[in-house]
Amino acid sequence: MQGIHWDFAVILTVLTLVTGVVWLLDKLWLGPRRRAKLALDAVDQPSSFVDFCRSFFPVIFAVLMLRSFVAEPFRIPSGSMIPTLLVGDFILVNKFTYGLRDPVFHHKFVELGEPQRGDVVVFRWPVDPTKDFIKRIIGLPGDHIVYRNKQLFVNGEPATLDPDGAYTAPGLPPPGVVYRMKEHLGPVEHDILVNPGRPADDFEFIVPPGEYYAMGDNRDGSDDSRRWGTVPERNLVGKAFFIWMSWDSDRTRVDFSRIGGSVR
Repeated sequence: MQGIHWDFAVILTVLTLVTGVVWLLDKLWLGPRRRAKLALDAVDQPSSFVDFCRSFFPVIFAVLMLRSFVAEPFRIPSGSMIPTLLVGDFILVNKFTYGLRDPVFHHKFVELGEPQRGDVVVFRWPVDPTKDFIKRIIGLPGDHIVYRNKQLFVNGEPATLDPDGAYTAPGLPPPGVVYRMKEHLGPVEHDILVNPGRPADDFEFIVPPGEYYAMGDNRDGSDDSRRWGTVPERNLVGKAFFIWMSWDSDRTRVDFSRIGGSVR
């Protein structure tokens, strides 16, 4: 079992428990005792701490439920998923696609589904679970993955590539020419970037049970399973599905053209 990392989810859980216990005690015991001692025309005045807990428990509880079991916002900090996601995109992640987990120990208590090949997934980085990464699932448990001359082969089937021209975008390094390609990973079609000026990082791998192979769409500019290994199922956070805001830092303005886009 993984240890407790004191991230926002754990702090939110603790706040919910503390305010909830105080709210319940006040409702069942403290409040009735306090009001029984009041004069007929007196106003009930709980302590500031009890009043805070009574006021904020419903709000904190609702935020915890939504964030833990429905959707959670994330910001894209790097260019590893260009062109699908740009630096400065703010996305929503579906928290129940792959089952419901408790927000502290991340134990799955409701089975709802498993990642599919081609899903864009947020997960806790296996090297340091306090950090969240986002990549595309390339290999499922048991898959035979081959990467040769910048082309994927999954269980002997090539992920065909269709050229889509040169590509430039914020977050890409200036040297060389980078090309946009449409990759067909089974039924999933998505865009990737290929830098012909960088040597091919060829490999062959069989994905272990309970693990997933993840790669960035910016194939020559992504820190992913090629370097630090596979993603355990327990590290999955959810499936990215929606861009709700995008900040263009080069122009210091909101990029309205990206808002409302789906993540595919």
